[in-house]
Amino acid sequence: MEKSGSFEQGPIRPPNEARSLLLRVTRNCPWNRCMFCPVYKGRRFSLRSVEEIKEDIQTARDIADDIKALSWKLGLNGRVADQVVSHVFSSPDYSDAYRSIAAWLHYGTGACFLQDADNLIMPTEDMVEVLQFLREKFPEIRRVTTYSRSRTIVRKSVEALRKMKEAGLNRIHVGLESGYDPVLKMMKKGVTGAQHVEAGQKVVAAGIELSEYVMPGLGGRERWREHAVATAEVLNRINPHFIRIRSLRVPDRVPLFELLQQGKFKLQTDDMLAEEIKLFIQTLSEITSVVTSDHIMNLLEEVSGKLPEDKNKMLEVVERYQKLPDSERLIYRVGRRGGAFRSTEDLQRDPATCQKIRNLILELKAKGGMDEVEKFITGMVDQYI
Repeated sequence: MEKSGSFEQGPIRPPNEARSLLLRVTRNCPWNRCMFCPVYKGRRFSLRSVEEIKEDIQTARDIADDIKALSWKLGLNGRVADQVVSHVFSSPDYSDAYRSIAAWLHYGTGACFLQDADNLIMPTEDMVEVLQFLREKFPEIRRVTTYSRSRTIVRKSVEALRKMKEAGLNRIHVGLESGYDPVLKMMKKGVTGAQHVEAGQKVVAAGIELSEYVMPGLGGRERWREHAVATAEVLNRINPHFIRIRSLRVPDRVPLFELLQQGKFKLQTDDMLAEEIKLFIQTLSEITSVVTSDHIMNLLEEVSGKLPEDKNKMLEVVERYQKLPDSERLIYRVGRRGGAFRSTEDLQRDPATCQKIRNLILELKAKGGMDEVEKFITGMVDQYI
């Protein structure tokens, strides 16, 4: 018998929400003008009604119950073990929604991420009603997170944010990107550094976990120092729970690509990005944030730790990269962008892969010199956007 239940899901979620239940609360982005962002372009923003969202939550609950019933039928006492997941994924009778819920139950994270780009744009009362219904239907959920924008959050009172916290919202992801006003203006972010600070302080005051995303490279070759320092200083005033690094990439489908082609914006090299990240970490002070570099786009994944105690450790990661001979830095860059390396120490741990990459670099240079190598690296990393 075909299991065709479905509920709506959006196009993206943070990497750390890969094992979360995904539920779409709004569609697309109400701003949608950021020069560096490829998501939602050409798509109209719309609010979903509370009843529509509730129907999706109820459908997700019904599917979860059906999968647990299948577990009992298979003699697994309600546990969504490998056998249950395999049954759901291998049978054409089950919809993608069933597969999504089966995976979520199997992982057992108890996490739920609300999509799309700026859910706090909903009226507070509506968001509270949705959160309460979600918690009622899924009492096993331990964490609910969402995206929002600083420009939207500043319009909310701390009291309104506290109501959402009490209704079950645990964490807000905000794309801070930069704290430097000239860069924010150029990238059409629609917010100022001061608004970032106000929004972040409100979220923290409301008792909600705050995850701020920063984008090394957004200042280009001309403004990277000012961008790094101003961004760190904004974060020093907020003291968010998490600082997540997302280095800039400019594929041809983002508006910033046109400025790149016109020579009005110049990308930094990986070595310049490393220097910017070092300056950024050095400027962070008197805060207790957790810094993470949890995306394949980032050159140095190990720039990660708890401030202030891990600050020197993070700086040492950058310095180890900077001290590598030119040839080894190039091997690492190719290996990292291709997903083979997670640390500069892999250069010593995996000599076989290093040799394969060394041979590949020689082939690329023979074909078109260093330009061909850089083109290859860019192509590899841009596929992850």
